[in-house]
Amino acid sequence: MAKKASCSSSLFALFFLFVFFKTTFLVMAQNNTTIPVHVGLVLDLDALDGKMGLSCIEVAISDFYASNPNYKTRLVLDKRSSPSDVVDTASAALDLIKNVQVQAIIGPPSSMQAKFLISLGEKAQVPIISYSATSPSLTSIRSSYFIRASQNDSSQVKAISAIIHTFGWGEVVPIYVDNEFGEGIIPYLSDALQEVDARIAYRSVIPPAATDDQIVVELEKLMAMQTRVFVVHMLPSLGLRIFDKAKEIGMMEAGYAWIMTDGMTNEFSAINSSGRENMQGVLGIKTYYPNSKALEYFRVRWKRKFQQDNPTVQDAKLDVFGLWAYDAARALVMAAEKVGAKNFSFEKTNTSGKSSTTNRERFGVSQNGPQLIQELSGTKFKGLSGDFNLSNGQLQSSTFEIVNVIGSGEKLIGFWTPKNGLVRKLNLTSTSKYSISNASLGSIIWPGDTTSAPKGWQIPTLGKKLQILVPVKQGFLEFVNVTHDPITNTTKVNGGYCIDVFEDVIKALPYAVSYELIPYAMPNGSSAGSYNDLVNKVYLKNYDAVVGDITIRANRSLYVDFTLPYTESGVSMIVPIKNNKSKNAWVFLKPLTWDLWVTSGCFFIFIGFVVWVLEHRINEAFRGPPHHQIGTSFWFSFSTMVFSPRERIVSNLARFVVIIWCFLVLILTQSYTASLTSLLTVQHLQPTVTDVNLLLKNGDNVAYQSDSFVLGILKQLGFPDEKIKTFHSPEELNELFQNGSKKDGISAAFDENPYMKLFLAKYCSKYTMVEPTFKADGFGFVFPKGSPLARDVSRAILNVNEGDRMKKIEKKWFNKESSCSDPNSLVHFNSLSLESFRGLFLIAGLASTLALLIYAATFLHEHKEILLRLDPEASLWRKFCVMLRIYDKKDLKSFTFKKGELEMNAIFPPSQSVYSNNTESRMVFDEQMRTPSTKHGGFSPSDDSLK
Repeated sequence: MAKKASCSSSLFALFFLFVFFKTTFLVMAQNNTTIPVHVGLVLDLDALDGKMGLSCIEVAISDFYASNPNYKTRLVLDKRSSPSDVVDTASAALDLIKNVQVQAIIGPPSSMQAKFLISLGEKAQVPIISYSATSPSLTSIRSSYFIRASQNDSSQVKAISAIIHTFGWGEVVPIYVDNEFGEGIIPYLSDALQEVDARIAYRSVIPPAATDDQIVVELEKLMAMQTRVFVVHMLPSLGLRIFDKAKEIGMMEAGYAWIMTDGMTNEFSAINSSGRENMQGVLGIKTYYPNSKALEYFRVRWKRKFQQDNPTVQDAKLDVFGLWAYDAARALVMAAEKVGAKNFSFEKTNTSGKSSTTNRERFGVSQNGPQLIQELSGTKFKGLSGDFNLSNGQLQSSTFEIVNVIGSGEKLIGFWTPKNGLVRKLNLTSTSKYSISNASLGSIIWPGDTTSAPKGWQIPTLGKKLQILVPVKQGFLEFVNVTHDPITNTTKVNGGYCIDVFEDVIKALPYAVSYELIPYAMPNGSSAGSYNDLVNKVYLKNYDAVVGDITIRANRSLYVDFTLPYTESGVSMIVPIKNNKSKNAWVFLKPLTWDLWVTSGCFFIFIGFVVWVLEHRINEAFRGPPHHQIGTSFWFSFSTMVFSPRERIVSNLARFVVIIWCFLVLILTQSYTASLTSLLTVQHLQPTVTDVNLLLKNGDNVAYQSDSFVLGILKQLGFPDEKIKTFHSPEELNELFQNGSKKDGISAAFDENPYMKLFLAKYCSKYTMVEPTFKADGFGFVFPKGSPLARDVSRAILNVNEGDRMKKIEKKWFNKESSCSDPNSLVHFNSLSLESFRGLFLIAGLASTLALLIYAATFLHEHKEILLRLDPEASLWRKFCVMLRIYDKKDLKSFTFKKGELEMNAIFPPSQSVYSNNTESRMVFDEQMRTPSTKHGGFSPSDDSLK
């Protein structure tokens, strides 16, 4: 058993030795077949950022080859330490390309250095990979051999503009360093702000080597401005000095808003405690990268290696630039392996011509550069910094964190994503709409240790008041009253409608504003210029605002900003009024129009005819000689206007017609009476002119207020210059009206509604406002272009208008005189027209016609036997005459005649000579039969008329 155990041990040892030597041989063989790929490393190895980047790159290469031992290529790092000097950086890169023949260069650290290296890489076809050059201006070079393994600074401007818009800030002042890095973001920031209706009020450019005194001078200049929102774009080395001096002069107090770009926020971990103390309340944009187990494991290994390589550096913390350096190195390793070249070499270029005479040896061109840059541009993988995608040679933009500096650290208050905007919590799969609401952010502690968001601007508190110009007027002093004291030779503002409105609006603002009203006057108290001159003074920034009766005009708004109007808009025409009370002999005809008179007369005749037809056979009152019957019919119909007719109506059809007719006559007479009463008793005031064209046709004079834009409207309407006059005050305008156009006066005046309301308040019994009304925008206050105060004043105007304060101000300055009558007294008399009674006439006409048709049908039906016995060959006229003769006889069957016959029979017995109704009709028929027919188409005695 012992021998077997010893034998087994010997065999195991031999097997172990065999496997060991085989593995060693394979590894040595593999090492002998690897292809070295020289890569240049141009970093500031004396700075913390450079040391961090170097350690991350080395760890990345070590990790990758440890997990992929079968790769045939091996990156060999050739390091060159390059400070911030651009010339030294270019010299180091030239040495790597020319002497070492590197296939790629990682670096340089800054955008200024990268600009020079990009041109070298383009000529040598060597990719330049930078993980810290973020300036957007590098993209404009358009080199296919430049790879930006970091986010472009322009990718964060949307996040900044979203914050600006969220808090309603209209103006921003960017503070940036005066170099390639600082200037590159400004055009993109300006465009992003314009999309949210904000603008850059001023650009504060700080030299890279600025002294503390230079920084203080620039900050004091910003402090004297109204804007209180600042965007700081620079590296921490200069940015910390900015915040230090800002706190020193009081710019980190309540009311200020500061936003840092990721140039400072991404390196916040390297800022010391004193620097953080100066940044309290500042918001920051920070690149977001997801936390993962791989990242945590890397932090531990990086910390260990960094301490080994840099034992003198304490408390170094990894930032996003280190992660980008790690991912960039990994991408380069992968790209080099995909190229799969057996030899990474340079091809020497021959010098000739002018180049050979300079004795400069030109560097070669990388044979594998085009393939390597192609593989790099298509690299995509899940890196430590998140999704690492170098499409188009640029790391694609992603999510940003919004942080708030509080105490000794930074508080995460939200995120910004290109798809969802500002969000409180990150959800990359969310399908919600783009958000710009401040509810999407957490609570913020602003500078001054306050939770109230700054309004973004304020009046400078350096003892300066708003200098506000006020126009000087000769008339209409109710709007602006400026007086001059010749004794003291001083001019001052003494109130007015516009001044009262402005003072109330300022009181309605949520903050205090100090101002000084300055009359725009000459030393003698007269006006110093026109209203356009006033506006121009604000445009030139000689004054802060203009308050007065300034009309909002499109051409003026090109140079200044107006508030919302505080008066009603429009230009109206004022004309005298006259009493149009009629006093002629024919005034009684005016209540009705001629068509109504004619229609009424026709219906009186028609109704009289209808009643006669319905009553003639059965009513003795409608019988007798023809002239008597005609008179009775007209008498009956016309008498219904004033009293009840004495003739008794016995036919039901006639009664139906008369009832409807009396109803129509009642309404017509009552309306006529009311209209005539109004015409004779009520005072009818009417404008003398109602149409501008009538003024032009008659050649009348018109007037406008001096120095008013209304002159342009009058010329557009076609008034010649000699027909246009000016006025300065209500009294002067009234005098022009009194003279009239024939005495060098006027027939109409044109001006804005506020002036016309004031004029009518004094002379309401003489003049009135008539159409047309031309469009105008009313009075507004003037502020410089882009002034945030204009927006707040506009909101305050709305608040004042919605209350009763504006009505009190108008009543104070535009109160009507006690003698003024009600504007409704200007009554325009309108005669009653047929249109108002069309329905009644239609009903009366239809009822009468229907009664006639019913009566005719009944009559023909009763005498149909006679119609049947007539010769069929007889003419219609002959038949009509027969029936008409029968109609003209009394209807003895009617109860009216029967009643009289009964009374007579009681006194005198009936004789044989009394005929029945049928007998009388037969006699009429026989008489018509005996009438010769040869001439008239009638019946002859020999006709066989009965069948």
